[in-house]
Amino acid sequence: MDEIRCGWCKNDPLYMAYHDTEWGVPVFEDDKLFEFLILETFQAGLSWITILRKRENFRNAFDNFDYKKIANYTEAKFEELLQDAGIIRNKLKIKATITNAIAFMEVQNEFGSFSNYIWSFTQGKPIKNIRKALSELPATTELSDAISKDLKKRGFKFVGSTVIYAHMQATGMINDHLTECFRYHEV
Repeated sequence: MDEIRCGWCKNDPLYMAYHDTEWGVPVFEDDKLFEFLILETFQAGLSWITILRKRENFRNAFDNFDYKKIANYTEAKFEELLQDAGIIRNKLKIKATITNAIAFMEVQNEFGSFSNYIWSFTQGKPIKNIRKALSELPATTELSDAISKDLKKRGFKFVGSTVIYAHMQATGMINDHLTECFRYHEV
């Protein structure tokens, strides 16, 4: 018998693999948290599958999501990214990626790591939600509102509450697998 998954990933092998191995798994490594933050930034207004399909292109274009390199991108590199058909060529999102890399390192300097900072909002533990249907999943919460507001205060761009809620789901800060999903109790 096939395992029951959250309904949003059905019938697409890439989506199912992402769901089964990454989505909702707690992430504490700064490198990975930055990668997800960048991918969520580019996802704003688009479907996640679009981003997943371009993930390797993003990885190549943005120096393996190395925030230290990204923070030092020149205008020439910015122009090169605007011409890269393998990624989402949104001028504001590319600029935000560079800005966010700088802000990310400032948070690291203040808190010792970005992980320390972001996970402090949940006292270092995932929040386990009880959702029985996709219709119960919110786009934002008071917590995502608070994190978004704080990130914006720190100079981050494209970090609205919806983007932050998706980031929290992806990085396991919250467990939004449906209760019938086989991953619900695993993450």
